[in-house]
Amino acid sequence: MFRFEHPVQVRFQDIDVGGHAHHSRALSYFEEARAAYWREIAGRRTPEDVDYILAEARIRYHARVLYPDRLTVGTRVSVLGKKHFVMEYEVRSSEGQLLVSGSTVQVMYDYGAGASQRISPGLANRIRAHEGPLPARRGS
Repeated sequence: MFRFEHPVQVRFQDIDVGGHAHHSRALSYFEEARAAYWREIAGRRTPEDVDYILAEARIRYHARVLYPDRLTVGTRVSVLGKKHFVMEYEVRSSEGQLLVSGSTVQVMYDYGAGASQRISPGLANRIRAHEGPLPARRGS
């Protein structure tokens, strides 16, 4: 279940010669939803407040993304580690058809120190308040 959903408009510039959104656009849709989640749930309101780096991305394509559809991107944190968190995504058409799914791994990062950092208790509490209890991975 995705408690957080973010709307994304398929833009003409997203379309490739095959008549559907280019495969790279899925990462942009994930990113837009992740940024909205980070603003609304994590309370990080500005780009300067972003305190993670993207470490990994996985994408699975289920159906074509077509212009000019208005998509819904379900977004959730599924794992909270000590320094990283996993986000999962489902991109659905305006009719509710699953088009793309995937996940990303983010590592908390102190840009001033140039090093990874632990997830703060305050941030973990905000995410758990929204998502409910989450599993943690060993060694994370």
